[in-house]
Amino acid sequence: MNIPKVIRKYCSKCKTHEDHKISIYKAGKRRGSARGERRHAERKKGYGGQKFPKLAKPAKVTKKVTPILTCTACKKKFNKPGIRIKKFELVAA
Repeated sequence: MNIPKVIRKYCSKCKTHEDHKISIYKAGKRRGSARGERRHAERKKGYGGQKFPKLAKPAKVTKKVTPILTCTACKKKFNKPGIRIKKFELVAA
């Protein structure tokens, strides 16, 4: 799916229609010291079999892509709801 790099949209902070740059959300680096990571590691270690199911095959064929709109005037960022598509391409309009 081709999506333009710049889109003209209403900015709720500027209260006007402004150009918005589109980028794709990318998850940050996972921290091993985070509470959830520590809890997961604790439950996985030791005897007693596999605590979490090993998936035989992935459930979904596509990944959800979350577009982020950045207002060019005030630099405010807006997250759009994720779209489930195979190929996401930003093209110059």
